[in-house]
Amino acid sequence: MKGRLILLDHLNGKEAAALMVDGKLHDIFVETDAAAPGTIYRAIAERPVKGQGGMFLRTPDGSAFLRQVKGLAQGAPILVQVSGYAERGKAIPVSSKVLFKSRYVIVTPDAPGINISRQIRDEDRREVLLGLIKENFEAFEGGMILRSSCVHGTNEDILEDAENMLSLAQAVMADADGSDELLVEADGPHALAWREWTEPAQIETHDGCFEDHGVLDAIDALHSAEVALTEGSYFIEPTRACVTVDVNTGADTSPAAALKANIAMARDLPRQLRLRGLGGQIVIDPAPMPKKDRRQLETVLKAALKQDTVETNFVGWTTMGLIELQRARARSQWMV
Repeated sequence: MKGRLILLDHLNGKEAAALMVDGKLHDIFVETDAAAPGTIYRAIAERPVKGQGGMFLRTPDGSAFLRQVKGLAQGAPILVQVSGYAERGKAIPVSSKVLFKSRYVIVTPDAPGINISRQIRDEDRREVLLGLIKENFEAFEGGMILRSSCVHGTNEDILEDAENMLSLAQAVMADADGSDELLVEADGPHALAWREWTEPAQIETHDGCFEDHGVLDAIDALHSAEVALTEGSYFIEPTRACVTVDVNTGADTSPAAALKANIAMARDLPRQLRLRGLGGQIVIDPAPMPKKDRRQLETVLKAALKQDTVETNFVGWTTMGLIELQRARARSQWMV
């Protein structure tokens, strides 16, 4: 099926949402028991970490770790937001910069001013959006970001979204004192789909829609380390220390085989990492190729990562010819 299709269903009894693009699984959200990014706590400072400038905090869901904190006394309450999924056996990573994110707006209590997504290039539309917020919200503490989805949204929907997020932000920020408490739960998969998959799409919500459109078959393929390409294949294998990626040219022995396989991997890798919920340190062992081809591969990989919804930094090449990436743990390893 051509085009974009959003499917809201359940997977093994848990809420799930899948995005299909031209018949291929492009993204998936699955409910997990772990504290998800976006969750907001009133936490209690417990133990500073000397030399790292961090602090362990107490939350209702276990220990959390806050980096680069100053002036926070032990026993003091602080509002924090989960910034990523915790590695197994480690504390929940949190940030003191609390954001309130919805489909059209992001309210930023600690960053005053109104900003508009750079992806909205129409100057007339930018002026309309700016005037819309200023006229209807003359004075509010903090700031607001108007997301790229405002291009497709009506003014009424944007205003309603902004009002709801501002009300939530004001209520939470005014509730900073007290014992450790869960203040805001992260959005579930269906709400995330509404919030993040904003481009026009067909939507199906009936039970069994995953099976009807091949999502279950695509998920089964994710359990294999091998990813087949038109040019060779590559393997993705998570370890405790890092995620390893190994590229093979297959039966093709032509001079250009390695570069073709490496480029095909680079274009597909962000999608595979996103679907598998993999993050942290990623090490890629490309198929052997001349050093002169590295720039071309690097350009393709950086372009693919830039289009991805999960922040990933291209760290560089090692002396052994490996590629290092650092990727945010924004997705859970829901298949584990």
